[in-house]
Amino acid sequence: MTSTRNDSSENQHSGSIVQIIRSIPGAALEVWRGKQAAWHASAQLRHPLRDLNWNADTAAALQAEVEKLIPATGKPSPARNNQAQRALVCEEDCIILEEIKTLTQQQNRSNVSRTAAYLECYEQYPELHWALLAHMVSRNGGYHMTDLHSDLMHNLQNQKDREHMYRLLERCNALIFQDAYPQLQLYIHSRRLGRSCFHLLSHFHVSSFMTPFWERFWLERCSSILSVALIINEQNYIESRVVQHPYFQKEVLSKPAFHLHNLAGLNHIVFPLAQGGGLVGRVIEHFGKLNERIQFGKGLYALLFGVEQVLQQVLDFARTVPHGGSRAEYWPDLFTRQHEGPGDHALYTDALLNEEWLPEGQRLYSPELLTVWGDTPYEPITRHDWLETRDCLGYLTAPRRPWLFEMSHEHRYGMLKTALAHDVQAITH
Repeated sequence: MTSTRNDSSENQHSGSIVQIIRSIPGAALEVWRGKQAAWHASAQLRHPLRDLNWNADTAAALQAEVEKLIPATGKPSPARNNQAQRALVCEEDCIILEEIKTLTQQQNRSNVSRTAAYLECYEQYPELHWALLAHMVSRNGGYHMTDLHSDLMHNLQNQKDREHMYRLLERCNALIFQDAYPQLQLYIHSRRLGRSCFHLLSHFHVSSFMTPFWERFWLERCSSILSVALIINEQNYIESRVVQHPYFQKEVLSKPAFHLHNLAGLNHIVFPLAQGGGLVGRVIEHFGKLNERIQFGKGLYALLFGVEQVLQQVLDFARTVPHGGSRAEYWPDLFTRQHEGPGDHALYTDALLNEEWLPEGQRLYSPELLTVWGDTPYEPITRHDWLETRDCLGYLTAPRRPWLFEMSHEHRYGMLKTALAHDVQAITH
């Protein structure tokens, strides 16, 4: 009797492996079809283009101003000494500082609250392009956090590795918000009062790099240049505090599971479109490389604000679909916020290959963020100015629109690779 059961189990095991092997040619065909569809869809969306209004003369003048702030080797910059002393402020400024500090702390509770706060800034002052970009990228941060507990990924990491990966994503999301949100609020207060409040940037430990850009933006509203500056600033801000931090290097970035994320296409940043459920976006190949993250961010910005159809449809989506962190927000016929599938033993590769959408009861579990990750307190942040060399100045160039940006099929293929890894893991363990 025992032998019969073992034979049956081995047969099922062998059958499942054969089933997975047979699915590989179908996956390869899906890549080819996806590329063709992406070219066609990108061409349909590409026009009309929007002028990013990049002013090369203004960018060059700002670059020269930033160069003056870079300290000589071994010597502190005079501007930094002034920052350290922090200019005396009037009573009205003191009230502004306390209001922004309190609001930042309240809104920095979780990815969900941060994401909503960015959109609110953009809706108040649409010239703050970076706020909408941050809203959409922060949505993706939430999706990546909840993916760790999804049907497709729950068996690819142990609980400890999941927590380490979550802390990397959460830390980046929280630190960027803590640095950037007070800057956005200072602009909002400046507009309300009719006077510049950017002399208060140093009170929030914002890099001296940003001061010339905000002061020029107050005068000229050069949205694209400010957006590129913020992209440069925020990626440098997290470089030493997260990406190069020994804890994250050891526990996340050097682990095979992190590279599995990239292999499976979970390094996609997607912008859902309101009409038809399509996705646009880009893929970042090497998260650990500062230059790649900056160029990636510039490309995302040029896509979002340089293509009219993308901007309008992304805005429609952002305004009508509240962010909760579940991928069911943009593909409800493929994902569900509720556990409704067959559970841990399920194999997903065939289903994703054979069906565009999944019937109710068989959809992939993609939970909302606050159901699987609570608010996360974190340790104090190191206070130092990242501006030490001229390296950052080379990025002060006009952002370029990507040519191929429709992501629906590529994103689906990334899910297929994840499903394949999930199924192999389910069969062999």
